[in-house]
Order: sequence, then structure tokens, then C-alpha cells
Amino acid sequence: MKTRDPQGLDHILMVLRAVAEPSRLRLLALCGAADLTVSEMVDIIGQSQPGVSRHLKVLCDAGLLERHREGAWIFHRLVVHGAGALLVRQALALTAADDPVLAGDAQRLAAVRRVRAEAAEAYFRTNAGRWAEVRSLHIDEADVEMAILTLLGDRRYQALLDIGTGTGRILELLAPMAAVAEGVDSSREMLALARSRIEAAGIGHCSVRLGDMYRLGDAGRRFDLVTIHQVLHFALDPAAVIAEAARVLAPGGRLAVVDFAPHGLESLREEHNHRRLGFADGEVSGWCRAAGLTIGTIRHLPGRPLTVTLWLAESVADVASRPAVPELPAPELPAPELPAPELTATAGGVA
Repeated sequence: MKTRDPQGLDHILMVLRAVAEPSRLRLLALCGAADLTVSEMVDIIGQSQPGVSRHLKVLCDAGLLERHREGAWIFHRLVVHGAGALLVRQALALTAADDPVLAGDAQRLAAVRRVRAEAAEAYFRTNAGRWAEVRSLHIDEADVEMAILTLLGDRRYQALLDIGTGTGRILELLAPMAAVAEGVDSSREMLALARSRIEAAGIGHCSVRLGDMYRLGDAGRRFDLVTIHQVLHFALDPAAVIAEAARVLAPGGRLAVVDFAPHGLESLREEHNHRRLGFADGEVSGWCRAAGLTIGTIRHLPGRPLTVTLWLAESVADVASRPAVPELPAPELPAPELPAPELTATAGGVA
């Protein structure tokens, strides 16, 4: 059977038919503002679960929405690539902000967000002490974030992937640099935190999903920036995580790894589940080379007692057959204002 060209006339007509229904247009507007489950959309638009599910199937089949499973929950969001993404954005742009139906939906969506934020805040309060304990062992997190921004420079990225996104802070930090950004994490609780942060920051071009850092899947597109921030020390096989990150990089794409230099704090292994007590530069560089990457810059941020290290690598393999990163307009967002840390740096070597 011949595969339909997603840019062809048949597909565009299918998309237009899918949009041309009031309930489905409402659902698209909601999913353009937040990742939502079926039950949440049922509560917001006041229709039956079977009816909402049928509408969502039409929208997914037309390539306007995508599903992401998190355990028993399935979240829906707008697609960000292809003809469907362009058409649905144009359709939503034509809707009146003061439309009474959409305004009512927006009010009920705000209530859903408040419930989410309260649950996320409760989880954060429960675990904040543990996270603060680790942060107290190295330089201020604002200095680390500024170092990341300095390392990446002023380049604009079409597609960002944050592996082990946790609270979503890296997505929030790098949002001004990327046209689209996605975070993956294996913890539904952390994804709830990240989703709440993204919604509060109003960075609608960022999204999160349940994912495995060893098996990122094949989304039909590649990323020109992948970040692994304070995640590698939890990995059973850090080399495999690097290899999987390299696999989804676009030609010339960059991988930024942030983690600890070697240390002897066994308490982090015993009390915080760290499997590795830091990484030597040669170790990370070797994993990158084995994955077809080359290390461009290494920076050390000395702390007491932990030193944070930043490794920046770039794809150098012949991957011309990979799908090109789509050209999407980068959002206009303010760059974060952070104090500049004192850094030591080398190009292709050890600081």
C-alpha cells in the first residue's frame, strides 16, 4: 500500500476536516496550552469520556495531536512538526481570545493547573531537603546554570532534548535558545513537577514525557542539542546513556553533560542512590569518542567538596541519512539573568 505523503492534498484535507468541528477545536486549543489527560479534558469541556475520546482519536489520526503514556495516564499535546502542526497553529491563531466558550475552557483549565501545581509543590516540599543537601556540597546552582549558558553560547537550536529532566529546570533555562524542547524522565512524580514548572513559566514550546534514558525511541526527528544534567551518576551504564544520546543527535548536533568530577563522598551513594562517585574527563571523553562524538570543551567549577564538570561534545559521524532538524521559528523569550561564575576552561582538554 502506498504511504500517504504527509504534505499531500489528501492529508491537508483530512486535517481541515478534523479541525472543522467545535468540540475538536476546543480540544486543540486546550492541548495547545497544556498537556492534558482525557479525564481532565472531560472535566473542562463537560462532555462524556467516550465522546472526548472519539474526538481525540480523530485529531491524533489527522496528525494534530500526539499521545504520551505515563503509567496508567495518557497525556495529549499538539504536534510540533509537519503540515498538521502548521495548519493547527494557524487555525488557533484565528480564534478570538474573548470567545465565551474558549474563555470558559481557559478558566477551567486554570483550575486544573492549580490542582497540579499544589500536588507538585507537596512533592517538592517532601523532597526539597534531600536535594538541598546535595546542592550544598558544590558551588551555587546559579553559577552552574550560568556556566551552562556560557558553554552553549548564543547559538539557536531547533530541537532540544533534556534527558532525565527532573524538575524541568534545564528546559526552563534553555527555552530561549530552542524552537522546540522536550524533556524525558522515568519518574511520573518528577514529570508532574516539570510540567507544573513549564506551565508556570509559560513556555509552551517545551514539553515533557515519560522516557527511558537507555531507549529514547525513534521520534522521526533528531535533536541538535541534547543535555544530561546531574543524571549520569545515577546510571548503571553511563556509556550506554552517552551512546543513546549520540544516536538521536542531528549532524553537527551538540551533547552537553553536567555532572561531578571524581570524589569520595560515599554518603551520596548510600543516602542519595548515586551509583557513580563522579567521572574523570578521560572517562567521559572516551565514551563520547566511542559514540562518534568529539569533546570540544571541558570546564570545571570547583566547590567544597564537590567539583561540577561540564563536558561539551559534538557529533562528527557521517549521519547524512538522518532526518534533517525541522526549521521552526525560535520563540522570543527573555534570557535568564544569572551571575557569572569563575570558570576554568580548555578546548579539547582538561581544565
